[in-house]
Amino acid sequence: MFIFANVVKKFLLSISILLLAASPALAQYDKDVFSMRGRLALQDGKYTQAIEHFNILARLDTTDYWCFFYRGIAKYNLGDIRGAQKDFNTSVRLNPVFTNGYHYRAITESRTGDYEKAFDDFDKAISLRPGFTGLYYSRGVTNFLAQRFPEAVDDFDRYIRKEPKDPSAYLNRGASYLFLGDTLKAMDDYNKAIKIDRFEPECYIRRGRVYAARQMYPEAVADMSKALEIDSTNTFAYFNRALLYYELHDYNAAMRDLNRVLKEEPGNALTLYNRSLIYAQVGDYESALDDMDRVLNINPRNVLAYFNRAAFFMEMGRWRDALRDYDRAIELYPDFAKAYLNRSYVENMLGMTKESKADYKTALRKVGEYRAKNASGEASFADTTKKYNALLALDADFAKKDFDNELLQHRDIDIRLRPLYKFSLAARREARNLALSSRFENPLLDRFVDAVPVPVVVSNSDSLVTLKLVRSLSSVLAGDASSGAGSVKLPPSETFFIMGIYEVQQKNYTGALNYFDKAVNAADNDTDKDLYSRYYKAFYLMNRGVLRAEMIDFIASLEGNVQTLSMDDKGATRARVSDRVARSYDYSEAIEDMQAATDLVPDIPYLYFNLGNLYCLSGEMVNAIDGYSQAIRLYPSMGDAFFNRGLVLIYLKDKEKGCIDLSRAGELGVRDSYSVIDKYCTNDEQR
Repeated sequence: MFIFANVVKKFLLSISILLLAASPALAQYDKDVFSMRGRLALQDGKYTQAIEHFNILARLDTTDYWCFFYRGIAKYNLGDIRGAQKDFNTSVRLNPVFTNGYHYRAITESRTGDYEKAFDDFDKAISLRPGFTGLYYSRGVTNFLAQRFPEAVDDFDRYIRKEPKDPSAYLNRGASYLFLGDTLKAMDDYNKAIKIDRFEPECYIRRGRVYAARQMYPEAVADMSKALEIDSTNTFAYFNRALLYYELHDYNAAMRDLNRVLKEEPGNALTLYNRSLIYAQVGDYESALDDMDRVLNINPRNVLAYFNRAAFFMEMGRWRDALRDYDRAIELYPDFAKAYLNRSYVENMLGMTKESKADYKTALRKVGEYRAKNASGEASFADTTKKYNALLALDADFAKKDFDNELLQHRDIDIRLRPLYKFSLAARREARNLALSSRFENPLLDRFVDAVPVPVVVSNSDSLVTLKLVRSLSSVLAGDASSGAGSVKLPPSETFFIMGIYEVQQKNYTGALNYFDKAVNAADNDTDKDLYSRYYKAFYLMNRGVLRAEMIDFIASLEGNVQTLSMDDKGATRARVSDRVARSYDYSEAIEDMQAATDLVPDIPYLYFNLGNLYCLSGEMVNAIDGYSQAIRLYPSMGDAFFNRGLVLIYLKDKEKGCIDLSRAGELGVRDSYSVIDKYCTNDEQR
């Protein structure tokens, strides 16, 4: 199905470019500038840049439905379906006869599986503009996704009558014919697509898969090779050709192609799974185990991976390890008859006679249940005749009923929280007179930054990035004229604070912590010199708390225990630590510092954001959400807070709210959001 999503995406982009010329002139010159910049960025495929321009335009004019429409297109092409749908909603609310708004909203609704609403929107769009053939193409894709294959064929027929030179329409109609069981018409459509565009690799991949289904392997290999001749980076073609070589018993060639996929996509779990089986086929069980271990690290709920790894252990005589894996496979899928049968054999080898007999009886009962269900037309994964050590392909047969949750993910993405905020040295003082800036403004914070005789900024960029220092620490503390602060004598607390951030810059963390301790202790005694010193203490506490947390993270990284939020492609999540069992780390001192800072200054969002991170690292997810929510309340444009809260919400299996937060984070400029959205905020049928 994911192929169709890509085709729709290409179609949407082409439509968006055509619409650039149709945009109405805006009333004011400054709005014209932002609109043009946004549309040019959209045309060039610079989607995040386009969103930034349309964000400004949306603040200038909240009634410009084209602005929201274009921003929705940018979000869609970044994989943010929910965010795009929200913008298309706004566009049709502002203009109830806006055909393009209904058209694109229907596409996003189809991507989220809300087909009835999608068809309603297509009907509205067609009633407004019945001559626009692109509507029938999009509705054809939606009919396909809704498994209404005859209707999909009708829509593609209508589109092809008007646009007979579009190869993607033939590819989609061909796929619809395949699902209707008409391979001859499907092959005819793929041939037509190739005739129209001989330089589109997907045409050959599609036709090659039909040849493979007919067991015409040499012809299928030739098509995959042709696709790779056109596009030598097409990992999907390499993957499919590897399966074909395997069927031809050319294991070396199959392994070369799988290795090429993994060179481009090291976390491609399906490829690792298949390579593991080939290693086992040729007797290299150690390599097979390494690959299957990586598969289970990516998706620890994959039944087939446990089942096959147990078989590897059996071949190696590691009976206890095999028993554990069969136990896990059965725990995940209690109807897996073949697993009971194999476990019975392992238990017999271990002298567990009673358990072996019980499992053998259970296996026979499961087989009987399967046959009864199969006779009544109900398939079951308990089928013991199926070869579970066969290589898996990306096709409809893999998604068996009642087995959807065990699909392998294609990629592994480690998701790191956006880092903690702290005061850091800067190359220059921050400019505050930028028009339409959404920076956080706070009088106390700004006063403190201005009072420090060296440029500093509140930032969460990597603290290990070395800044070329223009002035030495001694020069700063001497108060020379280049500081911009004259020779004003600093209170001891500020002096210690500056010394601390210089030590951080030099990566002397122990020395920095010592200076931050002194700054915190001195702050209470400096109130007679500066009335604000009592409140500045909150900033010293913030930096000390962050440093304490970063020192813990540094130790964890040396031990290989860097914590990430890792999710499988069903949105299930787990706290995962590398490939080993995690140590727990104590962030309580850092949390105490951050809480003490919020008691002193309760209106700084960075403090609550940091608390959210620290609670998350401590496993207190509900408190983490509270921290991020408070940060957002104080600073609604804090994209990092939306990003982290979105991750935690998904971790807690509140996927809908989490993905909405990630969409907002992307809109606010957090570019990492879109790779996460693309991975975890789409339904399986959208892939």
